[in-house]
Amino acid sequence: MLYDVVGIRFKKAGKIYYFDPGDLPIQLHDDVIVETARGVEFGKVVIGHRQVSEEDVVLPLKQVIRIATDLDREQMEANRFDAQEAFSICLNKIKEHQLEMKLVDVEYTFDRNKVIFYFTADGRVDFRELVKDLAAVFRTRIELRQIGVRDEAKLLGGIGPCGRILCCSSFLGDFEPVSIKMAKDQNLSLNPTKISGLCGRLMCCLKYENDYYEETRALLPDIGAEVLTPDGKGKVVNFNILDRLVQVEVLDTKHVLEFGLSEIEELKE
Repeated sequence: MLYDVVGIRFKKAGKIYYFDPGDLPIQLHDDVIVETARGVEFGKVVIGHRQVSEEDVVLPLKQVIRIATDLDREQMEANRFDAQEAFSICLNKIKEHQLEMKLVDVEYTFDRNKVIFYFTADGRVDFRELVKDLAAVFRTRIELRQIGVRDEAKLLGGIGPCGRILCCSSFLGDFEPVSIKMAKDQNLSLNPTKISGLCGRLMCCLKYENDYYEETRALLPDIGAEVLTPDGKGKVVNFNILDRLVQVEVLDTKHVLEFGLSEIEELKE
């Protein structure tokens, strides 16, 4: 079964959620008001009308309430302004309670039914008294949400080692698993300072070309394998995965020459 949907983000580079557009004349990049598990929220349409299968949606599919008005945008601006004040208040409360936690961001839900405080900490933090103090100040529901260092980098943003704005804060909706094996497969330096992002974890971009490296590596002979080349038999000493080139030491001349995949044939024992 196919469902008519639009894709909506609630934060820049946030995860995309599908909603039922109903009969509303929703266009790409429109601001909209929708109901979520957190309450009524303000979001932006980043994927226009399309049909998706049942496997790609979370049922029951919620319907877009309305296209955002100027008043809704003013409400969002007011929420952002108040969130800055809430940040300062929470910082002072954290100091008063001498809690080992780092406040990262504060967010009001659109309907102001809840204030969410995002923080990082090395371990578990007993913030029950802090929540009581904050609830007394803001007189609304309070949520303290502990996040990881990758989420912190996504919220705060910054410039990566490549000189570009962090991928996680500019376009990555979800974090993909990244492993040291990916760096090894791409013949990258295993120096942690070379392959780690601002968050201190392995850079997300190690994942981007990994599928190509894995697919191409499966086509290449192993180092030490005997191959037949246009210049005679030889032994593989190295390869260039990106260009799909194999370096072969030709047995007759002992010269190391480079050949394309189509130019060599692996000799089986």
